[in-house]
Amino acid sequence: MDESMYHRTTPELAARRRELAPEIHGAFEEFSRAVFADGALPEKIKQLIAVAVAHVTQCPYCIDGHTKLAARRGASAEEIMEAIWVAAEMRAGGAYAHATLALHALGEGAVHAATRSS
Repeated sequence: MDESMYHRTTPELAARRRELAPEIHGAFEEFSRAVFADGALPEKIKQLIAVAVAHVTQCPYCIDGHTKLAARRGASAEEIMEAIWVAAEMRAGGAYAHATLALHALGEGAVHAATRSS
C-alpha cells in the first residue's frame, strides 16, 4: 500500500478548508490561540497535555504538530515521553475501571455486593 490513510496537509488544502467555512475557521484559530496562550498553565505544559491527549484520541496530525510545538516551547524528549506514558496509563486505566461494567453484565456485581453485606 503506497498511500497513507493520513494525507499530508498542503497549503492548498489549508486554504480550501479556510475558504469553505471562513468564519468558523477563523473562530477555531482564535480559540486555539487563546487555549494555548500562557495563563495559569504555561504553554509548554499545555502542549504536553495536548501531546498526551493526541495519543489518546490517536490523531497523527495532532501528535506530530503538538510534539513539535512542545519541543519548541522547551519540553525535553523525556518530558514528552512521560506525557505519552501518562496518556497510556489513563487509557489502560479506563479499560480497567470499565471492567466493572462487564462484571455487572455477568451478574458478578450483585453476587459480590450481597456477599459483602452479609
